[in-house]
Amino acid sequence: MDGNGRWAKERGLARYEGHTQGAKAVKALVKEARELGVKYLTLYTFSSENWNRPAIEIAALMKLLELYLSSEIKTFIEQGVRLRTIGDLSSLPEKLQKLVTKSEEATRDLKEMELILALSYGSRQEIVATIQKIASKAQNGEVTPEDINEELISQELYTKDWPDPDMLIRTSNEQRLSNFLLWQLSYSEFIFVPELWPDFTPDVFRRCIVEYNTRQRRFGKVE
Repeated sequence: MDGNGRWAKERGLARYEGHTQGAKAVKALVKEARELGVKYLTLYTFSSENWNRPAIEIAALMKLLELYLSSEIKTFIEQGVRLRTIGDLSSLPEKLQKLVTKSEEATRDLKEMELILALSYGSRQEIVATIQKIASKAQNGEVTPEDINEELISQELYTKDWPDPDMLIRTSNEQRLSNFLLWQLSYSEFIFVPELWPDFTPDVFRRCIVEYNTRQRRFGKVE
């Protein structure tokens, strides 16, 4: 979800104002995705590299996330949206950790759509953690080198409960993965749009889905 800062700068506003507008775009997207029948929506909310930003901006983002979860939990329940998270939650402020846990628990039985927030997430870190877990199992005699295959690795990733994404959307004309779901995106369709994230409306989302539906997904096979 790129472009909050640039959106604010273009309007002579503080970066926080861009993040605030970005949160509104999230709210609209979640509602639209659910109505369109999307079953899994993953949002790259805060990367492991984002901790390198100025402390004041990080504090503002953490507070904004608190406000978002607090205000939207009732809507999630009404709309049947289950909240899930991936990433190193232990690095988040304690108050936010408790709120995330509470929100996940409150929505755990909902089945209309799963909203996955990537928080303090980095794909390389995820892959390293997965290798460490498999190595530990091998050391304990639970698996052998011959047992290690794509399926086993996928079962140890943060995303083990979900299918790999069909589509990756990146805003503001950025065209890189930025350490996001490197394993899981192997056969996803990539769609890049010029809109900055606060301008990512339901109409833009539908345009992306139309574009996705024109793609031929062969997974290495002949059409």
